[in-house]
Amino acid sequence: MFETYKPRNRFSAGLRTLGIIHYNAVNTVRGGHRNAIIGILLTMMQAFLLLTVFMVMFQVLGLRSAALRGDFMLYMMTGIFLFMTHNEAVKKTAGAAGPIGGILLHAPMNTIIAIASTALSVLYSRVLALGAVLFLYYALFNQFTIEQPVWAFAMLLLAWFAGIAVGSLFYGLRPWFPKLAPMMVQLYRRANMIFSGKMFVANSLPSSVLPMFDWNPLFHTIDQCRGFTFLNYSPYFTNVGYPFYLGCTLIIIGMMLQFFTQKRASVSWNAGR
Repeated sequence: MFETYKPRNRFSAGLRTLGIIHYNAVNTVRGGHRNAIIGILLTMMQAFLLLTVFMVMFQVLGLRSAALRGDFMLYMMTGIFLFMTHNEAVKKTAGAAGPIGGILLHAPMNTIIAIASTALSVLYSRVLALGAVLFLYYALFNQFTIEQPVWAFAMLLLAWFAGIAVGSLFYGLRPWFPKLAPMMVQLYRRANMIFSGKMFVANSLPSSVLPMFDWNPLFHTIDQCRGFTFLNYSPYFTNVGYPFYLGCTLIIIGMMLQFFTQKRASVSWNAGR
């Protein structure tokens, strides 16, 4: 009972870490609802609701004709699902268990496992919801064609990766700025409602307005995803490299902050709050 487990080699240690990440990810997925199936259905309902809201908005404002040539619902999905995946990854990663959280005080848990399991739970739920929505739309309404499905799905993964990177930066700042960091997360997620480019394509923006959106990695991934999804659209103002390299940079900075904080973390930090 009081023995400390010591792995025999690095391979067994890696397998044990992957097992812990898996169990913690399952626990995070089931944390939204006691029934895992209902939890997934709720995620799908969120996607359906957002699609319906934006469909009505496009119809009322008369913007449907301004979209690129191709299936309009597919055009909406490429923006909304990447937006939801990115924003959820930012929220969950930034809100993962901190270095002085209850579960992190017990070995072998650490912050890397907490972040990895949270990120995997977001990817699992969003990919499952995306697959279900695409299947239902294909089977019941319109048999669409995705020009390059592998690369289009890679853009979803890139949006998820960029969300983890931004969330890890806020995660590293949270112990030092416990009130300000959550506000910054909310500000970033609200800004993505406008600056993600999910309601329009980058090629339609004038050059004077483009710098307002070009800073956002989600803007690049959504536009590139539409380029891989539709035959008649080629993105000129966005690229794949920017969100990838920005994500790598933010993850490095976030991990440096996290390791710096972990060495100085103390339960007594919250004593006077």
